[in-house]
Amino acid sequence: MKQLTQMLQQAQKMQQKMEEAQQKLESVSVEGKSGGGLVTVQMTAKGFVQKITVDPSLITPEDKEILEDLLVTALNDAKEKADAATSEEMSKASSGMNMPSGFKLPF
Repeated sequence: MKQLTQMLQQAQKMQQKMEEAQQKLESVSVEGKSGGGLVTVQMTAKGFVQKITVDPSLITPEDKEILEDLLVTALNDAKEKADAATSEEMSKASSGMNMPSGFKLPF
């Protein structure tokens, strides 16, 4: 019975840490770039796009397709960084917890 109580306490601690990590991720900002910095995307680690910056040299009708491609690349770069920040925070939140092998968070 003692093991069950300890396991429940550990689960409660982990849940609290996970909630704290999720809240922290709302304030973590990442920046994706493409075209050597001609296009930048700033987003939260939760994936909320905050700002897109485009170098004025790309704003011509002839460069429309290039700009669109650079926007996609910058967004994907920012998303990869957001995913990495999320993974890092979740790892911190679950550190010290004796989880079964192969157990992944978030659920």
